[in-house]
Amino acid sequence: MEERMNGSLNQYNTPWIVRRADPYICRHTDGSYYFMATVPEYDKIVLRKSNSLDGLLYAEEKVIWQKHSTGKMGAHIWAPELHYLDGAWYVYFAAGDAEDIWKIRPYVLKCEGQEPITDVFVELGQMQAADKDEFSFQNFSLDATVFESIGRYYMVWAEKTGVGKGMSNLYIAEMESPIKLKTVQVLLTTPDYPWEREGFWVNEGPAILKHNGKIFLTYSASATGACYAMGMLSIEEGSDLLDPASWKKERNPVLCSDGQKEIYGPGHNSFVKAENGKDLCIYHARTYKEIKGDPLCDPNRHTMRMEIEWKNEKPIFDFGNNIQ
Repeated sequence: MEERMNGSLNQYNTPWIVRRADPYICRHTDGSYYFMATVPEYDKIVLRKSNSLDGLLYAEEKVIWQKHSTGKMGAHIWAPELHYLDGAWYVYFAAGDAEDIWKIRPYVLKCEGQEPITDVFVELGQMQAADKDEFSFQNFSLDATVFESIGRYYMVWAEKTGVGKGMSNLYIAEMESPIKLKTVQVLLTTPDYPWEREGFWVNEGPAILKHNGKIFLTYSASATGACYAMGMLSIEEGSDLLDPASWKKERNPVLCSDGQKEIYGPGHNSFVKAENGKDLCIYHARTYKEIKGDPLCDPNRHTMRMEIEWKNEKPIFDFGNNIQ
């Protein structure tokens, strides 16, 4: 109850649903909204449903799955996303092993019915690479998202390469089914710029926004403190999405910390349409800069909302739009 009541209903760019990171909201064909996010304990997947976007703040939160006590899917339950594919509900999430917590891989759940709040989810195991693909999901892999374009489904995810700290890149592949890739992975973006390399070299948390025949893919970069920021790629729908040269990458971040607004480390977002048809960016951020200890142990990443403005057919992410 505390997590539901401590947020703010009437303002954007302030804590809305508190202590919920990596927020994901989808709107179903019947108009209902579903919300899930990473919980601070990293031990379960929770889900809320409401007939209105505002109603998610007060909606009862249900645990739909809990981590294993041993073995795979036993630690670091991160960034769940709910998708409706081929007439069924699926949840994509990242998890480590109970005995090897940093062995992070993407896993899949499937709902046995049409109502994910009440029906049972079953485990389908780890997301499967394409046949003869020896690279996908072989290393630290997380933050998988799924989207459709001209009748085909694609997955974008983050995967680490290299030794030591390594480097987290974003990869894309076409999907054969909700649990298997059809094509080998293609490197979509790597941390090219200094703002993507603070603390760690990271591109992660992909999210898809479509507008007037164009696809925008946002992602988050750098370590998870105040340096965390959001970048963006774009492509014309109908182009070859598996050709990295067809994507345009922005040189500068499209969203970063703003001390005057007391918003620090904004990122790992999703997109959803409000009831009035406006595009919203749903993201997490902290309200203070200094973090004691490991940022991953700090629970105060809060879900916030931002209304997107459009200028010259590009999305503008602006903290100034504060009142709903």
